Parts: sequence; structure tokens; C-alpha cells
Amino acid sequence: MNNKTTEQYKTIIKFCKDIFDKKMKDYGSAWRILRTSSLTDQIYIKANRIRSIQKKGVHKINEGIWPEFIGIVNYSLMALIQLQFGDDDNYNLSYDEAIELYEKYFYKAMDLMENKNHDYSEAWRNMRISSLTDIILMKLLRIKQIEDNQGKTFVSEGVDANYYDIINYAVFALIKLYESKNLNK
Repeated sequence: MNNKTTEQYKTIIKFCKDIFDKKMKDYGSAWRILRTSSLTDQIYIKANRIRSIQKKGVHKINEGIWPEFIGIVNYSLMALIQLQFGDDDNYNLSYDEAIELYEKYFYKAMDLMENKNHDYSEAWRNMRISSLTDIILMKLLRIKQIEDNQGKTFVSEGVDANYYDIINYAVFALIKLYESKNLNK
């Protein structure tokens, strides 16, 4: 197992958590009103924008793909938190509880990454960021299909497994961007 990857992952966690932390201070837990399917669509919007920028080579909004990948990570973590609560209509979540749950699911994603990274021998390092984007979009289409089927699957993993994979692919993209010092792209 590559300790460098784990350290890079933790660095990316700090970037993502910093944004989540600031938005929790600005807006509180307003995001809790969103159904999981709405969070899936929010992630889709971000991934689709990344793909559009990658295909066009330019963007008109003064934000590149770096903050979009952070948004994908954070919305995916919010979705995992929402899955924990189910259809609970209590939308209040204290700042401390939100941060605790955020960290809980991020570290679960990191554990999964470490296990898969071991088995796949860090194959992601040889992937293009555009491929990571495409895989995220594919995972989102899978989630949407599972949601449309009321969560029923025949042989596939559930929605949560796909969110964890999306987190990890987005973190890999962020690591690659960070390594290239191309944070404004």
C-alpha cells in the first residue's frame, strides 16, 4: 500500500472539509431538506460541468474544475448522511453532529480506497482526469436508475456503494490536479 496516497487523500480531505465547514457556518444544515435524489442531481450537475469544460477546453464562469470536484465529494458525503436518516423530516443537524458524520463517512471512503488501491495497485494513477469524470457520471446514472427502481437491485451494489466510489474517484482527480499544481483549471 502506498502511504503517499493515504497522505495525499488526507490533504484533500482537509480542502473538502474546509469548504463544508464554512458552508455549515454560513447556511447551517439547510441541505438536509434535499432528498437523496436531489443530491444525486446536484452531483450530476457538477460532473456534467466538469465534462463540458474538459471537452470545450474553456469555461466562462470564473471557477474551474477543482471546486467542482470538491463539490462532488461534499454532496456525496451529504447524500451518505441523508441515507443514514432516511425519510426523517427533522432537518436540523447541529454543526458538531454534521462535522462528525462528515468525517465518519469520509474515513469510511478512505478505508475503502485503501483496500481497493491495494488490490488494483494504484491503477488510478495512470488514468486521465477525463476518465475519472466519465466514471463518476456513469456511477451517477447507476444511482439514478437504482433510485428510479425504489432502491431495488438484482445483483448490483446499492446507492451507498456508488457514492463511496464517486467520492474516491473525485479525490483521485483532486490529487492529480494538486500534483500538477493545476488548481485553477
